[in-house]
Amino acid sequence: MLTPAVSLQEVETAFVTMANQSVEALMIFTDSVFTIHRRRIAELALENRLPTIFSQREPVEEGGLMSYGESLREFLRRSAAYVDKILKGGRPADLPIEQPNRYFLVINLKTAKAIGLDIPPTLLALADEVIE
Repeated sequence: MLTPAVSLQEVETAFVTMANQSVEALMIFTDSVFTIHRRRIAELALENRLPTIFSQREPVEEGGLMSYGESLREFLRRSAAYVDKILKGGRPADLPIEQPNRYFLVINLKTAKAIGLDIPPTLLALADEVIE
């Protein structure tokens, strides 16, 4: 079930609701609210022993379970390059649409152990980074 949240309070309320509904796993997509509060979301997932996959690696560095997606740092770097082109006179309509050229699978084993989850060796072998 998708639950829109526009504030940290709504995110925290959503975790209470998920606990009451016995939600077994959670997928977090990139969103400004989720990006800003990624550390707290990772903490709440850990507190609730809720396996969570993010679409960016940074929340996993901060305690989330795993991610598959691009790096927020790389996204911001590419965005800055676009802004630079526009400030130098480039027309936004003439700039090509870019997509990430690399996706990363990041797994936090410390978090997996804390929530009692065994990560299969085959999945660990596919990971670009394993945080221990």
